[in-house]
Amino acid sequence: MPNQITLAGIALDDHHEWTDEFQWSAIEQEQERSLSGALIVQEGLKKYGRPITLAANNAAWTPLAVVRQLEALRDQLGLVMPLELADGRAFHVIFNRVDGDPLEAQQLVREVEPRPESDYLITLRLITVAPPPEPAASP
Repeated sequence: MPNQITLAGIALDDHHEWTDEFQWSAIEQEQERSLSGALIVQEGLKKYGRPITLAANNAAWTPLAVVRQLEALRDQLGLVMPLELADGRAFHVIFNRVDGDPLEAQQLVREVEPRPESDYLITLRLITVAPPPEPAASP
């Protein structure tokens, strides 16, 4: 049985697709010209800031009750959350609020009064960050 995707302990359908997984490079590069016209190239390794967009793409359904839990997370300022993907990779993430709505939810079947078990197609926009510091040990 495949593992689930979890965000801050909330289980998500493992069929969510990481749509921008291969649209990021761990190497940042800057190029400029010197006064003599020579090319100057600088490269560095990025540690964090990788976007993780998880989309239903009509293959993963999320109950309204879970959408409400995600909505509560979305509305917390500065919340760093653990994300574990179905393949076991783990990240610390925050909501990515600059590349669109951090949480989108659309009813799978239109209902005027959806129930907690009513299914939604969701998209989560996240971005990786440094792990939060460990709490100080009590004396």
